[in-house]
Amino acid sequence: MVYDGILLGLIVGLFRGGFRYGLHQFAALKLRGGWIFPLLLLAQFGIFFLQEKLAWVASINGYLFAAVYITGLAFLWLNRHYQGFMLIWIGVLLNFIVMAVNGGRMPVSIEASAVLGPYYVDMLREGGAISKHFMMDASTRLSFLGDIIPLSNPYPRTQVISIGDVVMNVGIFLFIQYMMVNRSSKAVQATETHQA
Repeated sequence: MVYDGILLGLIVGLFRGGFRYGLHQFAALKLRGGWIFPLLLLAQFGIFFLQEKLAWVASINGYLFAAVYITGLAFLWLNRHYQGFMLIWIGVLLNFIVMAVNGGRMPVSIEASAVLGPYYVDMLREGGAISKHFMMDASTRLSFLGDIIPLSNPYPRTQVISIGDVVMNVGIFLFIQYMMVNRSSKAVQATETHQA
């Protein structure tokens, strides 16, 4: 879901004439702990891959994902002075909370997941965890923060998302707009001043 906010932000930014200015701004952008973000992406891909190959990784993947989320929250907090980052932080925090109280996995509404097709629904019903997701039931804690929002046609990508995903993507969209078209306030310069 995080890629949706990035893609939509870039498309709208381009339509608003932010191509050249955005390139300059992103090239000058210096995030605190910027090395953490690509490391987290690699860690997630590594967990996705290894949990299919190694049983012991699958047995602790909830804890591994929790560690990824905690590190991500620290990275976002370090850069909270950027417009949109506090919303991203709140969205990630909401997802982390519901996962933390449910054994490190994101609960998914069986009704909402119907948009993903019978194969996915059957896997959820069989009780297996799909990556970091599992079927929501009466014992699920804070279920309203789980994946309960179905997206399908006319939305270009069929998926089930959470309230945290929505908040996070609004923050990502605002950050990209700020970087691409906010010429008057000079986003990067303002941030450099903040850091100084």
